[in-house]
Amino acid sequence: MSNGGSPLSGLLIFALPVLLILFMVFSQRRRQRVTQTLQAELAVGDQICTTSGLFGRITSLDDAVVGLEVSPGVSVRFDRRAIGTRVAPDAEPPLPSSTTE
Repeated sequence: MSNGGSPLSGLLIFALPVLLILFMVFSQRRRQRVTQTLQAELAVGDQICTTSGLFGRITSLDDAVVGLEVSPGVSVRFDRRAIGTRVAPDAEPPLPSSTTE
């Protein structure tokens, strides 16, 4: 007894998950290349945002650790892999005002 479906539908059921997996692999590789490029191009003086959302300016840089100035006179050390994006100096969020109403 035949199931009534065409052989093409069986192929389609197999091909869709394979295509989805291929798409996920290629997009992950693309993100990985972008991240590696960013890590390689970091330089002292760059304004950055970490993956946790901390904004700062790079003051020191070595293979594994980045020194960030997060406020005048306040420096912290971060793992180099925690640098998420480079931001333009004028793109930093405004500081909260200290006025009371």
